[in-house]
Amino acid sequence: MKKAFQITVKGKVQGVFFRASTKAVADQLGVKGNVKNLPNGDVFIEAEVDAFFEQDFLEWCKTGPDEAEVTALEVKEAELKNFINFEILKR
Repeated sequence: MKKAFQITVKGKVQGVFFRASTKAVADQLGVKGNVKNLPNGDVFIEAEVDAFFEQDFLEWCKTGPDEAEVTALEVKEAELKNFINFEILKR
């Protein structure tokens, strides 16, 4: 069963390959959706994830890649949009 989330990642999360790393992890876990930088310095992720991998993906988002310093993670359940793949969006 898939669940959909809107995830806002706060902290030092831009300029540290957060989006590319998120895509790599999403592709490994079969997560569909997208990731983009926000003008305020946050990263925003729309994710549709199999319930089996939900915890793995959310745990990864809490730390991100090596250079990132995540200070907060806001996770909201969302409507399924049936994304086909996982994309990095330009603003």
